[in-house]
Amino acid sequence: MKKIEYGMDFVARNLGIFKCPVCGRSFEKIVHKSVSCDQGHLFDFSKKGTLYFLKHGVKSDYNDETMWQARRNVLQAGLFQPIVDEISSFLSENRSLRIIDAGCGEGSTLKYFENKRESNKDIYVGFDISKRAINLATQGEGSAFFCIADLAQLPFAANSFDAIIDMFSPSAYGEFERILKKGGILFKVIPNENYLIELRHMLYEKNDNHYSYSNAEVLSLFKQHYPQARVKRINYEFTLKETSFEDLLYMTPLHWGAAETKIDDALATGLAKITVDVLLLMVEND
Repeated sequence: MKKIEYGMDFVARNLGIFKCPVCGRSFEKIVHKSVSCDQGHLFDFSKKGTLYFLKHGVKSDYNDETMWQARRNVLQAGLFQPIVDEISSFLSENRSLRIIDAGCGEGSTLKYFENKRESNKDIYVGFDISKRAINLATQGEGSAFFCIADLAQLPFAANSFDAIIDMFSPSAYGEFERILKKGGILFKVIPNENYLIELRHMLYEKNDNHYSYSNAEVLSLFKQHYPQARVKRINYEFTLKETSFEDLLYMTPLHWGAAETKIDDALATGLAKITVDVLLLMVEND
């Protein structure tokens, strides 16, 4: 089945998941190669089977194709595998779930969930604001549907998902609460101070703001919304034997503000392993 045919078939089978971002009404049918709401607003499927739900153009540093390819290489080598394993341990094994990845990037996280939970026949949706990332996500095998969407105005119906995965991405808690089913779980992953610390210290001097990191502001905001949330620290070392240091360097925005001499020195020196240090924040929608 061609990508566009798969995308159209997925949406046709799951129309109830989506809503029109223009008028907020339900999508009603597939018309030729578009999906239409009952007010006649049309959204065309791309050749890759994706839908573009943004109502205006967006300029973003995250449309860097080199970064997304590097990120795919590192994630497929297993950089975040322990994190995804931990999230998966909280998901029901007894039924199929609707799972959405907010800020899904190039799609590797959803593919890992699908492989790990293949017997559950879950429904997977990923969205990102980066068209380049979504185009790359469609190149892989898997059942997930991908779209370009605005975090602040999600094109999904209320009470549509059993789990929201938000790994290192911004959040729109009001929208998350709207699309999450009662009893569903929001998983948010944020960096700790030692996340990729070896790379951070290679690229910046001690007097630079990027030399250290604090998640205090992000954590405080999450706890304001969800004082009952569970917090679990995940810390491990990842050996770079299955991927290159160059991919690690370019997969993260850390290199954006670094001096060229620092980048050159880092590439010449390299690293054998890197620290992954994050907080997993979890809250059930009750």
